[in-house]
Amino acid sequence: MSDLSLWGGAADPRCLLDALLETAREQPDAIAVVDGDRTVSYAELVGWARDIAALLAGHGVTAEDRVGVTGPRGAEVVAAMLGTAALGAVYVPLDPEYPVRRLAHMLSDSGAAVLLHTGTVPALESTAVRVPIPGPEGSRPYRAGDAWRPVECRPDLPFYVIYTSGSTGWPKGVAIPHSCLDNMAEWQAAHSPRPDLRTAQFAPLNFDVSFQEVLGSLRGGGTVVIVPERLRREPVQLLAWLIEHRIERLFLPYVALQMLAVAVGAAADVTGLRLREVNTAGEQVVCTQQIRAMFERLPGARLVNHYGQSESAMVTSHILPAAVGDWPTLPPIGVPLPGCELLVDPAGQDEPGVGELLVAGLPVSLGYLNRPELNEERFRTVDPTPQGHTRVFRTGDLVRIRDGVVQFLNRLDSDVKIRGIRVNLLEVDVQLLGRPGVDGAACVVVESASGVRSLRAAVTASADGPEPDLPAALAHLRDVLPDVSVPLSLTVLPELPRTPSGKTDRDAVARLITEDIRRRRAAGAAGRPGGSAT
Repeated sequence: MSDLSLWGGAADPRCLLDALLETAREQPDAIAVVDGDRTVSYAELVGWARDIAALLAGHGVTAEDRVGVTGPRGAEVVAAMLGTAALGAVYVPLDPEYPVRRLAHMLSDSGAAVLLHTGTVPALESTAVRVPIPGPEGSRPYRAGDAWRPVECRPDLPFYVIYTSGSTGWPKGVAIPHSCLDNMAEWQAAHSPRPDLRTAQFAPLNFDVSFQEVLGSLRGGGTVVIVPERLRREPVQLLAWLIEHRIERLFLPYVALQMLAVAVGAAADVTGLRLREVNTAGEQVVCTQQIRAMFERLPGARLVNHYGQSESAMVTSHILPAAVGDWPTLPPIGVPLPGCELLVDPAGQDEPGVGELLVAGLPVSLGYLNRPELNEERFRTVDPTPQGHTRVFRTGDLVRIRDGVVQFLNRLDSDVKIRGIRVNLLEVDVQLLGRPGVDGAACVVVESASGVRSLRAAVTASADGPEPDLPAALAHLRDVLPDVSVPLSLTVLPELPRTPSGKTDRDAVARLITEDIRRRRAAGAAGRPGGSAT
């Protein structure tokens, strides 16, 4: 292991539940959650969570028991999460948009004996007791002087279990303790332009950014505004909603940010847009011309690049400079949060400062549920680090540390090699995004029936720009990239498929391109879903 390490400084975060109670005492009528036509004050939210905690206790739930929660994103799920945590139990979000078999696996693997639900209950094969989430109408708002208190926080007390993709074909659960969340929430309240920003809740339940949106906002006394599900893939309508609801803080994966930037570019007037901070995470952000143009129209807003994993929540942050002209195409992931130590394992790398990123300190989770071999592989015991840590998480991410700043390079466990040569797919994406008429781009690996791997790429067309000139785009790639990095073909798709968390779904892109290739070969001509070139 390299001696190179970065330290975010000491941290002793306060329990976020204690901070929530303090806000309810001092600002009981301040609005905590807006969900459609409903508003829930801090006093009402805490009273609601208190009664859900009592309901769970009545069903035999105790500290560290796991509780499944399913239903549409909304005030009920927020209250259920807080009620579960107030009892010291562990919140297990189950996104109803997921396939039923996947949800059944998650519920069974977590060992949850109770399933809180709102809306339509998935037909899950499970012995868990189904308990409807009660509405707030029967709950007495919390007031200063009330004797009720949530469970006493411990840094190692699990707060939630979230499921992330697994190599077995089934997702694996990761247990996140208070130390991770309390640190993230306290940092966010201090780091944002104001702690009480009005924040859109955009992320799905099973994407860990949702905890930043909700808990980070409530920790600072802000308002969480639930984005209607229908708007998450409709950037023009989302823009109008952001203006109508006076949203000040937004968390978006890169693909959704790019789509919003295109909508802003097409809008005649965005003076009503009150954004102060836009945070992006989940995949490498590319500062496209559309994203740059969006922030030039919003001089009061800043763009922040976040980095973390399900296994080590919220690790680094990088604020891009106020001068958009100074933005790099691929921004770094930045510097560690307080309480976080970063190290680099240079094994197999020749360049100084380059290697696998290791995370130690407060962001590191408790590990995977029921996966001892994987825990041993990814969560390593090491000799004391410069800050005295003896447990690290191996991220699988290749990074470069230079001048105290971390730059993401690639994934080590999914390196793309063509003819034995490593290829960075993001490099191809960046070049395509600079072409006229191109709003989105994704380069992927397509494997033939005989096992031959080749690069292909898909683009999406601007709504109001010129049609992408695919032959010219391929010619440009041949001019600027090594031959091995040039895709064999370009295909125009109506939109780039996304994962439930909003990231570009490169596997789905590869399938669409493969289907297009087969159609064209079967037709013996240039049949296409929107255009294709080789």
